[in-house]
Amino acid sequence: MRKLVVTENSTVDGVIDMAGGWFDPRDNEVDRSDITAALTEQREAADALLVGRNTFVDFRDFWRKQTDDTTGVSDYLNAVDKYVVSSTLTEPGWQNSTVLRGPLVDEVEALKAAPAGTSSQRAASGSSTR
Repeated sequence: MRKLVVTENSTVDGVIDMAGGWFDPRDNEVDRSDITAALTEQREAADALLVGRNTFVDFRDFWRKQTDDTTGVSDYLNAVDKYVVSSTLTEPGWQNSTVLRGPLVDEVEALKAAPAGTSSQRAASGSSTR
């Protein structure tokens, strides 16, 4: 059975964005080699991504349009199997994306039981981890 690995970002003010460049992996003016290394390790260990609708839409609307990304994030997100938990999203609009509409626990158990792709892990983020 696959593992479900949760990646969670937490902040004092509850906001994670690219303001000021501190979380923008494409900004070369800030040394974020530690963050980049951790994100690369997580990407390479997971063969799928499980997210809630809000995170999915944010990722889709930003990362699929990146053409000058040297970090590998956009390549990974465009290629990886993405599972989005949503009762309202009808068309994901991003390749390799599947909308999960059933009970969340059942859907996650089915993903964990499915044959492994390139690894034995699935990454999860946001509301899908509650």
